[in-house]
Amino acid sequence: PARMGLPALALLLAAGLLHTQASPPARSFQLDYEEDCFRKDGAPFRYISGSIHYARVPRPAWRDRLLKMYMSGLSAVQVYVPWNYHEPLPGVYDFAGDRDVEAFLDLTAELGLLVILRPGPYICAEWEMGGLPAWLLWKPDIVLRSSDPAYLAAVDSWLHVLLPKIKPRLYQNGGNIISVQVENEYGSYYACDYEYLRHLLGSFRALLGTEVLLFTTDGTRAEELRCGTLQGLYATIDFGPGSNVTEAFGAQRRVEPKGPLAGVPSSGSYPPALRHSQPGARVPCPGLCQSPFHQLTSLPWPGADFKDQYKPVTTSYDYDAPLSEAGDPTEKLFAIRTVISKFQPLPVGPMPPATPKYAYGWVALQKYADLLDVLDVLCPSGPIQSQFPLTFEAIKQSHGFVVYRTQLPRDVLDPTLLGAPPHSVCDRGYVMLQQEYRGTLERDGQTTLRMTGKAGDTLDVLLENMGRISFGANVSDFKGLLGNLSLDSSPLSNWLIYPLAIDTAIQQGWPHTALPKSSSQGRAGPAFYTGTFETPGITWDTFVKFPGWSKGQLWINGFNLGRYWPCRGPQQTLFVPGSVLHVGRPNNITVLELEGAPPIPFLLFLDQPLFNRTLSSSTEATE
Repeated sequence: PARMGLPALALLLAAGLLHTQASPPARSFQLDYEEDCFRKDGAPFRYISGSIHYARVPRPAWRDRLLKMYMSGLSAVQVYVPWNYHEPLPGVYDFAGDRDVEAFLDLTAELGLLVILRPGPYICAEWEMGGLPAWLLWKPDIVLRSSDPAYLAAVDSWLHVLLPKIKPRLYQNGGNIISVQVENEYGSYYACDYEYLRHLLGSFRALLGTEVLLFTTDGTRAEELRCGTLQGLYATIDFGPGSNVTEAFGAQRRVEPKGPLAGVPSSGSYPPALRHSQPGARVPCPGLCQSPFHQLTSLPWPGADFKDQYKPVTTSYDYDAPLSEAGDPTEKLFAIRTVISKFQPLPVGPMPPATPKYAYGWVALQKYADLLDVLDVLCPSGPIQSQFPLTFEAIKQSHGFVVYRTQLPRDVLDPTLLGAPPHSVCDRGYVMLQQEYRGTLERDGQTTLRMTGKAGDTLDVLLENMGRISFGANVSDFKGLLGNLSLDSSPLSNWLIYPLAIDTAIQQGWPHTALPKSSSQGRAGPAFYTGTFETPGITWDTFVKFPGWSKGQLWINGFNLGRYWPCRGPQQTLFVPGSVLHVGRPNNITVLELEGAPPIPFLLFLDQPLFNRTLSSSTEATE
């Protein structure tokens, strides 16, 4: 009413009793099937997003990376939530420090970015077991990613912890999460279990409400879209660098005849994907994503592929991302920014610069101890006795290493084959007899060694988990010795099994806080090396090279920086974030070398990475 005083008008508006055309609509993010677009607060909306994995970026770098994504012109980020990163044991949850997903989401909101959340429960992401916890395999016959009651019970328990943290951050509830993905590329999985997808849909709706936009993402093949989509979930697609984008969106149209086109191009295909939105073509309000936009390292969590054989993923996850592993803007980023500027205004201001790097130079190391000499520290509870070998899962060890020990039952005077059944060494076994390194057994590789020895000689096999398969039908990827070792076809028995807690010991300061050990300096095989270095008053990012080393793991100040394997390549350096380094006191280096260190062991710290190199010609692009 024209004569109503302002205070009375404000009261009526606050009480919701007066509706005017000018009153803003409630916060909403919806699909418009009539106009084939997204609607944000009622208005047509197009987003351009990129992918960032908070679990692969140290927390001190989150703001820098997100700000660079915002300044690139992105309006949204895709965020995976790895279940196994947050529930390391059943009912044990970790959302502290680098795992504080709520703090990460709040930071995206602070910087003005919308979020497309991808909480799985399976995410792939070349992450250990696709984000599924290894403890699911404690029940050996469990059927993952299906309506198996044991699997669903674990999923429901997890979703009841995670999704209540998400609900207040949904766009409708005042937050910045505009959509939530259910599962991931389920159509590529053999199970094709619609009951499972229906169960997930019910759980997500019950815990997040009826307003949130839920969607699926699958490849473009008809079979993938048949098994991965479900009524009530908006179907989107993903495609690779060589894909025909028009054909890819045509595949989406076959399952979603109406609504916005939404796709996730893989690394390298983002600018062409945008260019395919040609003037005059009717592609209103699409959602376009770059995956990955910035990735760092998998640290202790890399997964593996299985394409005819087991192919573990390198520690670095930087496969030509627009923001490099160290967070540096690349030529690709500026090319993407230029293309985006043709479609929408860019944020005002300069792109934040590359982080400073420093070459700290050579650092000498010395051998601390052979691994077999420190089993008391690494396995304080002592070994498990078993007639035959047990898997990692059977002894409730998720990651890392396990020692299997037995004695030779008889004299072996002539070279005799020590062998394992096919595919039963998961994934590498370092063989020692009387503490002398004899060679390595490898999954889908060498599975026999020739041995001589005497009755009662101690045979040790150090088994390494190199990452559980993250994609395809083989996600139930058990680790350890899955079958028995035999000597001249005669099975060995009476095993002592040592699950090693190496990460825990090193995080607690070992071996730098321990008394020095006398060690056999020239001996090959698994051993720990230590050293220290001081920084010249700065803690800048750096890259470490391993001249003459074979294969192993690196920790600095107790932080697991991942594994090196220069002879296989292509990765020759590990990225060391400056946030793990100290100023004014020594930085403690610990190396676990598995096969053989150089005669004079040292590391070389550089100010740039070395990739795409191998020291032998018959190597794969993965580790």
